[in-house]
Amino acid sequence: MKKIILIIVVLLSAMFIFKLADKKSSLPTSPQVNKRIWEIKSIDTMKYSRDLSAEKLNDPTFNNHIDAHIKIIKDTGATHVAIATPYDDRFNSVLRRWVSVARKYDLNIWFRGNFSGWEGWFGEGRNSITRDQHLSMTRSFIKNNADLFKDGDVFSPCPECENGGPGDPRFQTNVADYRKFLIAERNASLEEFKSIDKDITVLDSMNFDVAKLIMDKETAQAMGNIIVIDHYVESPERLARDIDELHKTTGAKVFLGEFGAPIPDIHGNLTEEEQAQWIEQALNLIRNKQHLIGLNYWVAIGGSTAIYNEELAPKPAAEILKKFFKLDSLN
Repeated sequence: MKKIILIIVVLLSAMFIFKLADKKSSLPTSPQVNKRIWEIKSIDTMKYSRDLSAEKLNDPTFNNHIDAHIKIIKDTGATHVAIATPYDDRFNSVLRRWVSVARKYDLNIWFRGNFSGWEGWFGEGRNSITRDQHLSMTRSFIKNNADLFKDGDVFSPCPECENGGPGDPRFQTNVADYRKFLIAERNASLEEFKSIDKDITVLDSMNFDVAKLIMDKETAQAMGNIIVIDHYVESPERLARDIDELHKTTGAKVFLGEFGAPIPDIHGNLTEEEQAQWIEQALNLIRNKQHLIGLNYWVAIGGSTAIYNEELAPKPAAEILKKFFKLDSLN
């Protein structure tokens, strides 16, 4: 009898222990730390890396500016620098100067150029490149410049593609054909990067209204389930709502390919303090959105949205961007 009672006590004790262990395993765990807010945090150099590329083509002193320009971007905590130098052969030496300095400062690059004939830059005839030609030229550019790319870079074969070629799908281009072209551009780029053994993310940005028109769930899926918008709006609240709308209607992740303030026609003429307030409010509203995976602030220097002046001195907005770029936790 004593043996039976002992066995029962042992069994009951074991059941209690297992139940306690199960209860402990169901308790919430500590929140994950050291999780970056955005996977890609970039600042754009377009006003210098593209707009001055012809003017500075044979000016070796421009290297001093490139170095200083890239350094201040690195200091913000950015992971990437957006370089918009055209992909034409004539600008290759300028592009390489920007890329070399970015590597010096251990930055990945978002290549956001295009071929000059697509939009008519630098004396090239506007829309002088067909879609088939653009596909072929993109393949050749990647293949012939394999040493420019590094794992972790981002490449845009045709940013804001609606601004050139056959035209804007909202007005002039068959929507189905436009979708096919963007998908073909992405697939061709990925194929070429695979052939040169480089792990590169391929993204093409577009105007928000274009995205709303062409990005159904099927198209978004074919584009890697990421929608990239270059988006300037009057209020931070509108920016946050539009990001949520695209995610809700497509199920895709969203990436801000360009954003910034002030654009005078949209925001008016903000003071430097008002610019900083606008950017801080916007970043606070979007910082915890799990479906927003990256952003590119337009621009570092030059233009009304610049966060540094022409002497490279920081405006208050630069400190705001730096604060958010250097946050490591979602808490």
